[in-house]
Amino acid sequence: MQCHYCDADAVVAPEHDGIKVGLCRDHFQQSIESFSTEPHLKEFEHRFET
Repeated sequence: MQCHYCDADAVVAPEHDGIKVGLCRDHFQQSIESFSTEPHLKEFEHRFET
């Protein structure tokens, strides 16, 4: 499977509701970084810190 955003090979292919989206290493990293700045994720992290 190829990355959804470029022609590189996908290293992950998350699936939701039967739809798979391939992501290469770079685009996967960018996705993780963008998710980590989402306010609701910060709240989630705060709730489960030990």
